[in-house]
Amino acid sequence: VQLQASGGGLVQAGGSLRLDCAAPRRTFSNNAVGWFRQAPGKERAFVATVTWRGDTTDYADSVKGRFTISRDNAKNRVYLQMNSLKPEDTAIYYCAVGRGGHRFRASQSVQYWGQGTLVTVSS
Repeated sequence: VQLQASGGGLVQAGGSLRLDCAAPRRTFSNNAVGWFRQAPGKERAFVATVTWRGDTTDYADSVKGRFTISRDNAKNRVYLQMNSLKPEDTAIYYCAVGRGGHRFRASQSVQYWGQGTLVTVSS
């Protein structure tokens, strides 16, 4: 299954980026989606998730209040708006499709992974 993530890049601290992930309809429909990230030398970690209906979201404490996850079910896309970026946000960001409609945090709950997009925040 091909999930196409885009929108990464180099940005100064305090700046913003918007990540975008497109998924095939058959994998997107009826499933929660989310974003994870993997910083250099660290394990992949949960960032944000949104339910299939888009009515409930969940965020890692480190990004709460700065990042916003959203989805467009008509376009089979999920977005991550990242504001007030910090150097510690530097990582490869992966979109993920969960197993079912409920939000998730664990990697074991991921059914499909995107290929990753690199975000680099300079100080």
